[in-house]
Amino acid sequence: MAKNVLGTDLQMCSRSPLTGFHRNGKCETGREDYGLHVLCAEMTEEFLAFSKAQGNDLTTPNPDWKFPGLVPGDRWCLCVTRWKDALQAGLAPPVVLEATHPSTLEFVSLEELQRHAVTREA
Repeated sequence: MAKNVLGTDLQMCSRSPLTGFHRNGKCETGREDYGLHVLCAEMTEEFLAFSKAQGNDLTTPNPDWKFPGLVPGDRWCLCVTRWKDALQAGLAPPVVLEATHPSTLEFVSLEELQRHAVTREA
């Protein structure tokens, strides 16, 4: 089983909407995941607007990719570099540490993630 940034078992990020590079609800990665969709974040209106302005519209559904479009409050496996860009812009969405893959730590520190952490719902 994959681990999370806390060193425990990687938890589910979201089943509704179904997230993850492999669309299994978890922020797992593999060789084919060039975007590194490893950070579980809770969407905010500000982050969704930021992402759209950066050329990655996360609000418009795309059925070809089984993508429902996101709204504030949804949890989604983000590309770690997009989250880092948002962090630098002061718009980073909250992070679900228990559902965030440890490879995230190659790009941002655990302390940065903890400052933006949310409590995981059961």
